[in-house]
Amino acid sequence: MSERHPDGFLKRGRQPLAYRDPRQRIADYDEILAGWQADAIQAQGERCMDCGVPTCMAGCPLGNLIPDWNDLVSRQRWREALVRLHATNNFPEFTGYTCPAPCEPACVLGRDDEAVSIKAIERAIVDMGWEQGWIRPEPPPHRSGQHVAVVGSGPAGLACAQQLNRAGHAVTVFERSEVVGGLMALGIPDFKIAKHRVARRVAQLAAEGVRFLTGHCVGRDPSLAQLRARFDAVCLAIGAGAARDLALPGRGLAGVDLAMDFLVAENRRQAGRAAAPHIDVHGQRVLVLGGGDTGADCVATAHRQGACAVTQVSVRGAPPLQRAPGNPWPQWPRIRRRSYALEEGGEEAFALDAVAFLEAAGRGRVAAMQFERVAWTYDGQGRRRGRQVLDPEVVLPADHVLIAIGFAGPDLAPFAGTGLGPGPRGTLATDAAMMSSLPGVFVAGDARRGASLVVWAIGEGRDAARQIDLYLRGHSELPASLMSPNPPLA
Repeated sequence: MSERHPDGFLKRGRQPLAYRDPRQRIADYDEILAGWQADAIQAQGERCMDCGVPTCMAGCPLGNLIPDWNDLVSRQRWREALVRLHATNNFPEFTGYTCPAPCEPACVLGRDDEAVSIKAIERAIVDMGWEQGWIRPEPPPHRSGQHVAVVGSGPAGLACAQQLNRAGHAVTVFERSEVVGGLMALGIPDFKIAKHRVARRVAQLAAEGVRFLTGHCVGRDPSLAQLRARFDAVCLAIGAGAARDLALPGRGLAGVDLAMDFLVAENRRQAGRAAAPHIDVHGQRVLVLGGGDTGADCVATAHRQGACAVTQVSVRGAPPLQRAPGNPWPQWPRIRRRSYALEEGGEEAFALDAVAFLEAAGRGRVAAMQFERVAWTYDGQGRRRGRQVLDPEVVLPADHVLIAIGFAGPDLAPFAGTGLGPGPRGTLATDAAMMSSLPGVFVAGDARRGASLVVWAIGEGRDAARQIDLYLRGHSELPASLMSPNPPLA
């Protein structure tokens, strides 16, 4: 067994996650991340400084025990590292493959040097766990006799279901689509996380006793009232999939689609399931409106479909190359980064505010977009405060436009008239125990906090499971997320 280097951060350089060559990966839908070597991961673990205040944990919404598993990996104690990783995170591969890793810029070493490659270590630990057969079903030894319905099978719903099931409750998960996994299965492209990684976690939960029912739109089939009558508690983990749209002239033209319609259709096609209509941008000039992760996924998918040109457009000004004075360490650095998708090709444009979709000579199809070029003024925290139009008639050609400007909140149409109270930003309101305005009905994930990261969703699901367990039994041995905004109850 290897001895740990106490000053490894002085002897080892950072080795971030390795990606496949962009020229090769755009020809397929295989994962863009390359493989890893155990010795390189061990060296990254040795770089962890064993600092007195591990701010990396504060940067992680789950409060992952990062220094613990860094140290264990540095000593080649992989199985123990997996135990520590699973102590706070039910699905480390979900985060290890898709999370932007806010823990890394919060690393103490990253203040004056390059941060530890925490995400690479996390991914390697869970990959090793599956390869070695260490990850197995863990059914509860006893059953409580109580039944819980979890609505939605994304990361929040799955985490909630697994925690409650391990506490001994009988859990049924209702999913309205044809496949379990939420956006992990339908929204995030295969090349970011292979769907077998999601499927084997679902299989693990099923082997532990969780029941899955697909094709059920709760609120309609069954109604929420029927669910409350059948179950002792209900958790709504329905996500925040209602997309923000652009009510601009020309919005009804053919060739203008929402990002998620595009991504979900392609995911279904890759899985061999019917996708009607399939949105194909082969040979087209594509504009992607929105500078975030969903926009990047659209850019990368357009590359793989064979678009002839792709431009990602952001209404925001170009971020600075270095931290602004109002954005100090260990905050998430609001700086300019080139996404994995733009490394594969395409252009990016900043400070363009959409005005209209322009038609192609009476053909009923989009041919271009009109924008205003704008300049923004910001406060000391980087928030936009003022807007000046520099050029009112910027026109970009487009055969297809994909709108990826974020999400407005959960789809609440099936729950109209149920008495669920509205929360901020179109979410569902809850009390400090994550219970909605309806007794016994809890809310977790994006439906409660708004569209956010997978890592937040997992933490929300774990916290909701603890609160439901407390509600049902008056006490709970389930751990709260270390970064939970809700204080654990006695």
